[in-house]
Amino acid sequence: MSVNKAILVGRVGQVPEVRYTQSGMAVANFSLATNENWTDKSGQKQERTEWHRIVVWAKLAEVCGQYLTKGRQAYVEGRLQTRQWQDKDGQTKYTTEVQAQTVQFLGTGAQQGADKQRDFGGAQPGAQQGAPDFSAAQGQPPVDTAMTEDDVPF
Repeated sequence: MSVNKAILVGRVGQVPEVRYTQSGMAVANFSLATNENWTDKSGQKQERTEWHRIVVWAKLAEVCGQYLTKGRQAYVEGRLQTRQWQDKDGQTKYTTEVQAQTVQFLGTGAQQGADKQRDFGGAQPGAQQGAPDFSAAQGQPPVDTAMTEDDVPF
């Protein structure tokens, strides 16, 4: 048995960039910051920020591009995927990303898309009132995220 699941709550670091593959499928990329706070041995408060690369596909990508703004708090659920490519100098590069299946907008401004909530299946039970949950799995068949090099829009 194996499990590949990532659950993050953090703040959007950049407005999602929405692009389209050659086949016309939307893909959005954005960063999400999570913070860890602790007190060190000397009693000083410390904070570490971790930046996560988020990739969203299909209709969910378009919704994120429309409603997510820098600094907005968001819940992201998905799976980790590492991909590799060759840079312009022929060096092999790697990146690990969260392939998001669910994105929920949290905090202030959550009402900004509440009208669209019913189009995407509504919020999950226990979700913050007025904060729509845009999930790829609600009312749609799962999106096949298997890609070829021709599908990568960047």
